[in-house]
Amino acid sequence: MTNSNQTDSNQSDTPRIIPCPTCQKAVKWTPKNAYRPFCSERCKLIDFGEWADEGHVISGNNTDISSTNSEDEYD
Repeated sequence: MTNSNQTDSNQSDTPRIIPCPTCQKAVKWTPKNAYRPFCSERCKLIDFGEWADEGHVISGNNTDISSTNSEDEYD
């Protein structure tokens, strides 16, 4: 008969392997990987650049802040 605590301990010792979002290289999801979910700082910066260039977007309602008249809001 196996103790459930031993089973849980063994499962937590095995790191989860995920693909790097940028290059698809296998990455261990552990606290030692400072760049997770990325494999390296390079891949992290590539992804950041995509967000900055609006290559990645989160869909939703587009709110144009410049079209609101801020003076009217506070009167």
